[in-house]
Amino acid sequence: MTNIPDGLTIVHEDEHIVVVDKPSGLLSVPGRGPENQDCVVSRLKTLYPDCMDQPSVHRIDQDTSGLLAMALNEKAHRNLSKQFMDRLVGKRYVALIEGIVEEDGGTIELAFRLDPDDRPRQVYDPVNGKLGVTRWRKIGIEGGFTRVEFLLLTGRTHQLRVHSAHEKGLGFPIVGDRLYGTGTGPGQLKLHASTLRFRHPITRQPMEFHSKPPF
Repeated sequence: MTNIPDGLTIVHEDEHIVVVDKPSGLLSVPGRGPENQDCVVSRLKTLYPDCMDQPSVHRIDQDTSGLLAMALNEKAHRNLSKQFMDRLVGKRYVALIEGIVEEDGGTIELAFRLDPDDRPRQVYDPVNGKLGVTRWRKIGIEGGFTRVEFLLLTGRTHQLRVHSAHEKGLGFPIVGDRLYGTGTGPGQLKLHASTLRFRHPITRQPMEFHSKPPF
């Protein structure tokens, strides 16, 4: 495990892939404008000069922390991308919810879409939205908060944040959520990609990585 300045940690590296532990507040890929160029991809390309130009095979929100896989070459990128597309990748998250969730667990199925008048916010839309499916279980109560583990069955933008905050989901936002809750800035969201499981794109060996939430 290698620590990089500003909180980015390399969990695994070989000649084909890199798995990093991203801090909350750091973009996965470059955004618009010169002020949004610092990201996992730009730092990766500095560390690996021979890395392909677009190594990203999936993303996690800027405000979300946790595990992120990157491909260093085209062959690895094609295989990993297909695993994500075919939903063959296991992804679990841990979150701190802003309220007391009474149930012990369940499945949330909510359709939502982008609000074009308030990007990047997503809105519930059972007619035109795309269905997101999340399994969840309560880990425990901490003061006025609930610690929850999420298992993503689909990978929609802001899926866990919407499924937490909406009244047809858990009914409470994730702590620090500046879009769907009371957070005021980047780096505050208590949502962490804690487990990532896939097959190595070249050797086909099962790989599983774990990261402890920083909250």
